Amino acid sequence: MECCCGLLTAEKQPVPLKGIEVELEVKDHVATVVSTLHYDNKEDKAIEAVFVFPLPGDAAVCHFSAKVGQTEIVAEVKEKQEAREEYDDALSSGQQAFLLEESEQSSDIFSLSVGSLPPGESASIRLEYIIELAVQADDALRFCLPAVLNPRYQPQGSEGGGVQVTSVPASQVPYSLSFSARVSSPRQVSKIDSNCSLEPLQYLNAEQSQAVVKLAAGHKFDRDVELLIYYKDAHQPAAVVEAGQVSAKPGTLMGDAVVMLSLYPEFPQAVMSSLASSGEFVFVLDRSGSMDCPINNTKKSETRISSARDTLLLLLKSLPMGCYFNIYSFGSSFEHIFPTSVEYSEKTMEEALKKVKEMQANLGGTEILQPLKHIYNQPCIPSQPRQLFVFTDGEVGNTKEVTSLVKKNSTSHRCFSFGIGEGASTALINGLAKEGGGHAQFITGADRMQPKVMQSLRFALQPAVEDISVTWDLPQGVTAIVLSPPLTAIFQGQRSLIYAQLTGQSSEAKDCFVTVKYNLAGHPTQNQIPFTLQPTEETGLTIHRLSARTVIRSLETEKNNYDLMPFMEREDKKEEEDGVKQKVVELSVQSGVSSSHTAFIAVHKGESSTTQGPLLRQIIPVPSFRNMPQMMCMRSMPISPPNAFHNMPQMMCMQSMPVCPPDGFAGPPPACIAYADCAMGGEMDDLDEEMCYGWTKEIVAPSPPPCMDPLLELVSLQKASGCWPLVKALAAAMEKTSEEVEKPKPAAVSKDVWATILALIWLHGFKADAQDEWQLLAMKAVSWLCAQKASCVAECVAAGNTLLGCEVTKDTLGI
Repeated sequence: MECCCGLLTAEKQPVPLKGIEVELEVKDHVATVVSTLHYDNKEDKAIEAVFVFPLPGDAAVCHFSAKVGQTEIVAEVKEKQEAREEYDDALSSGQQAFLLEESEQSSDIFSLSVGSLPPGESASIRLEYIIELAVQADDALRFCLPAVLNPRYQPQGSEGGGVQVTSVPASQVPYSLSFSARVSSPRQVSKIDSNCSLEPLQYLNAEQSQAVVKLAAGHKFDRDVELLIYYKDAHQPAAVVEAGQVSAKPGTLMGDAVVMLSLYPEFPQAVMSSLASSGEFVFVLDRSGSMDCPINNTKKSETRISSARDTLLLLLKSLPMGCYFNIYSFGSSFEHIFPTSVEYSEKTMEEALKKVKEMQANLGGTEILQPLKHIYNQPCIPSQPRQLFVFTDGEVGNTKEVTSLVKKNSTSHRCFSFGIGEGASTALINGLAKEGGGHAQFITGADRMQPKVMQSLRFALQPAVEDISVTWDLPQGVTAIVLSPPLTAIFQGQRSLIYAQLTGQSSEAKDCFVTVKYNLAGHPTQNQIPFTLQPTEETGLTIHRLSARTVIRSLETEKNNYDLMPFMEREDKKEEEDGVKQKVVELSVQSGVSSSHTAFIAVHKGESSTTQGPLLRQIIPVPSFRNMPQMMCMRSMPISPPNAFHNMPQMMCMQSMPVCPPDGFAGPPPACIAYADCAMGGEMDDLDEEMCYGWTKEIVAPSPPPCMDPLLELVSLQKASGCWPLVKALAAAMEKTSEEVEKPKPAAVSKDVWATILALIWLHGFKADAQDEWQLLAMKAVSWLCAQKASCVAECVAAGNTLLGCEVTKDTLGI
């Protein structure tokens, strides 16, 4: 029998996962996701199916059940090793068992094992998780259903084993997806956008505060599914109280009420208009082989690395005079443009831009830990706050080591992170920003990288928020235990969440208040939110589970810090380390929320019989956008320990189709390659020469450089001070000749002033839709113009409008 998609096991049988149904329910900014996976065993023997798949790194997985025939088995959360042994024992006795576990290395990868599924039998797996939705630059709430899971690079010597991923080209995913979303909010739902085709939005009430939307028919689960949800009135501060679980013990997190506070600070315009003119800006760029992939499926000519180069151009042109900067790039090794950060000037900017233009995705694997260590070992520059900007496609296997390092150094810097392309690790990108007190952005689908990065630069340049404190005004007898880590960063218009457990009782019917105070550019500021102790809406245990997830992640970070200690020091603290792990296990079991130290286990304890012969293990593939199509060799095998993260077959076979060789190699690819190093410690497009049996080195003639975007062409001509020179290239960027540009210049005005006013008119007149990208460098140009105290500015603006055919006013330019 042949599989219609062409993906077969070594025994020429189709993989057993047939389809995935996802139901999304969004209430304001919290999403509940229910995924149902349908398995169908068409074999003549029992099978064990293993599916390693991505979930959002900050999701709280809170339910797992299996339905076989008419019987439903609800899983329990147990300590991970205990759950694995129970699964093993069940399979040995012929019982059906199901195991769901989180990777110990990265919280955004899960393994689902479906054990001893009899011949001809079907099973449906139900998985539920809860997640907070991130706010985007345009006030949209972003939901992403991950589909793509690229192989994670595991540097040699890193803690733990890597995550082995079975992947196929995205176009050959052998299972389909049905997806529906229901959105409700106190405010009107104005629209819902997606990177995938949607059926028309349907409103469920006259106020348009409830709506449903579905994916168009025929969607293959071959890319991340992204929804952008827009409410009519941006986001307002709010407090939601949720009653405790009746069956839980009072005084515990699940037994007490919990409050979730959503803060949306609005800073005074007068303060926000005064951007910082100091800082040490360190840009860290991924140059591993995977960065040579297209940034999305629709624009295959634009690679991740080329988009990153364009973004660095905008960043370097937008930096303020007086700051310091450096640029690191990394792969299997790392490089830096300057030995230490240098003062921003025309000379250093041009030197950096020259080297940025030459950057290619040619540094091998994705080893981000070493460049970060090198940066943190550099002394900070007095009065120049350090700001890290990390650009990566997020394909690393040592996520927890990296985020722990950032947390350890969080008092000396802020970290802004950018996940590029499908499959970027949400655990890494969000973890870098969270632990580094910065902001995370994802660039997927048709997104442009530049506006998102420039928004983060504006965050980095906004006045520092200092001395953050949270105080509670509660009835006598009631106490708030804050569960969230302390607030270390607050950004204009961005949501900050605080979870707190409300212990004790009171007969007072008094209103409660929480007050967040901070200093903004020397100005004392506060936000106050009122709430009552009575639950305002039916939320089930959603807020409790999100709170539990927050505490679990904090404890896991603490546990990971022990893992990174030298052996002798760690031995001395073994009792403390075990105590932290025990707290994680206890809270995970109590709340029913997954952790890296627990697993969901479900066993169908009906009639059982000893399995005759070996189980057929089948590994379910996930889509990948990597250069080399991959498929894990399947084989019949005895029942083995179910840990899919460590005991999967270690042989990778290439499909019988053309593949892209590693960078710089040509010739026929090998038919089969031992994958122990690739799956556990390397990227398929990052193999070194010794591993590329059958490939020969070839010198490839460079292709002609693509035409530069007119906006980037004009921006590339700007000087570090903010002005533009009156040169032939500037005239060409505005589609004029040098004579046409020079002739109308007022005689009393210098060439640089005239050129700078023309550039600003062109930006406002022809690139207004991209203002987010050039706003900061335009502000620098305006500051330069004001410092020149030039005469005839109004005359220049009028002459420039006539020349360029625009109607931009002097006030619009800000001069």
